[in-house]
Amino acid sequence: MTDTRFDFTAVALSLLGLLALWWAAAWLGDDPSVLPTPAEVWVIFRAEMASGEMQLHFFATLLRVAAAFALAMGIGCVIGLIMGLNATINRWFSTWLVVLLNVPALVVIVLCYLWIGLNEVAAITAVALNKTAMVAVAIREGVHALDPRLRDMAQVFGMRPSARLRHVILPQLWPYIATSTRNGLAIIWKIVLVVEFLGRSNGIGFQIHLYFQLFETGYVLAYALSFVAFMLLIEFTLLRALETRATQWRQVSA
Repeated sequence: MTDTRFDFTAVALSLLGLLALWWAAAWLGDDPSVLPTPAEVWVIFRAEMASGEMQLHFFATLLRVAAAFALAMGIGCVIGLIMGLNATINRWFSTWLVVLLNVPALVVIVLCYLWIGLNEVAAITAVALNKTAMVAVAIREGVHALDPRLRDMAQVFGMRPSARLRHVILPQLWPYIATSTRNGLAIIWKIVLVVEFLGRSNGIGFQIHLYFQLFETGYVLAYALSFVAFMLLIEFTLLRALETRATQWRQVSA
């Protein structure tokens, strides 16, 4: 069984190694306009925090990510469960998922802006649509991989559908849900940046667009890495804790 316990020392050393590599590349390049050092980016970050610009755009992006993530995970999990449990529905609608998976995110974003308008509804809808199909596919495959012995046990004991879902199906689906959550957060926030880049007046993507036009690499890195740091915090606190609690049944039965 794979050990999923959090190793703070390994994570810290790994991040320090990445930081050292960045510093060495900046030193060798010797051109802050192309690749500034971590110290220079940190100075920019502190200045943006002091002015309040960083918080303003960070939370605008965070709200869009949270709304799109909640929609994509909620709708995708329901679709995946239904398709996984019902072979007829899966046979007729699996092609729809393939189509949605292969429509480029940029096309979905542009169409949502054209059809709905340059507003928050269009932005969040575009991001959620891009991720929903991925979640549905992952959950559907998880349902197909459920242990039939546990299903038979639930039937023998006469468990109600709600109890079966909570105590038999969801614990087995957690690895698939966790994978969808990790991938979802990573993909959704990147798509949000594109949405903000193309049609919003605030957010990290908007700021990256602004400083791209000004060729300010340090500001681009400061805004981008602020959200990367937040995603790392979510990964090593919330997601790891939920994963550990949800997979305790596997450790007990091993």
